Amino acid sequence: MVNTLPKPEIKTPSKETVLTPRFYTTDFETAANLDLSAQETELKAMLAEMRTDYNRHHFVRDEVFNQSWEQIEGEARQAFIEYLERSCISEFSGFLLFKELSRKLKNRSPLLAEIFQLMARDEARHAGFLNKAMGDFKLSLDLGAVTKTRTYTFFPIEWVLYTVYLSEKIGYWRYIIIYRHLEKHPENQFYPIFDYFESWCQDENRHGDIFKALLRSQPQLWNNWKARLWSRFFLLSVFATHTLTVHERAGFYTSLGLDATEFDREVVRNTNETAGRAFPVMLNTEHPKFFPYLQRCADHNMKIAEIESSSVPKVVKLIRKLPLIAAIVWNLLLVYLIKPIDAEALRETVR
Repeated sequence: MVNTLPKPEIKTPSKETVLTPRFYTTDFETAANLDLSAQETELKAMLAEMRTDYNRHHFVRDEVFNQSWEQIEGEARQAFIEYLERSCISEFSGFLLFKELSRKLKNRSPLLAEIFQLMARDEARHAGFLNKAMGDFKLSLDLGAVTKTRTYTFFPIEWVLYTVYLSEKIGYWRYIIIYRHLEKHPENQFYPIFDYFESWCQDENRHGDIFKALLRSQPQLWNNWKARLWSRFFLLSVFATHTLTVHERAGFYTSLGLDATEFDREVVRNTNETAGRAFPVMLNTEHPKFFPYLQRCADHNMKIAEIESSSVPKVVKLIRKLPLIAAIVWNLLLVYLIKPIDAEALRETVR
């Protein structure tokens, strides 16, 4: 008689909120008509690198995973599962968008179609690896069902270029900072997936560089006043989302020996600096009010979560949440109004 391991329980995905990873669709016709000539040489070079697939043997589970993880329990276990779920949904979202772009552009823009096909390959690998990690905790996401039930948000292709660039670059900094921290403090590494973060983050970095080239191939996305305003908006949106979600899940970072606030600020600072290579402006993260304003947003968001989890009637919850929501919007506006840094003026400066 052959013994088989019990199948993981199918986990119901967390409720969709403003802060949960979203699924996107876009204007494929506009994407097919993008003029890539200004960055074609660079894009072809990155396509050759993607074809090489340096990480093709990286995402293979070894024997170290073959053990019980029951010692990870309580809040630490729940926080880690939430981290795995959120990361898996985010990677799967990228896979779906890139796969659809590749399919729709196949006969219209072959260069772009193949690039998106190979990025979809990477994202699928990441999502599958994360889902298998959840299986070690007797849970699994039915990604096929998620595809059908998740809400899809339409973004113009221009917004996709801004947001995916930032998503990939902030992902790089999140992974590499955690990896470097655990290199110095191996006593805090409680699960082997963190050993994969160094090579993993190179996929994120490579994808970000591709989107940088796509963004810089479209002058209207960086050489005028509208582009500067949009850049500020998307930088702030991504940084605010990061700050709020990191503080919502501070327990996970504590389990790694990281301070959530310091981790958030290091990620934001580095991502902002990196974005200056693609965007026409950077946010002034050194302004004395920049992080305090974002911290207020995180504090208000935590209070909203407390209200939401309470047993009071929905109408009472709404009345209590409204001033906190207004306070978050106000503080985000104050951050947006901080004078940004002209990245174009610094582009030729050695820093």
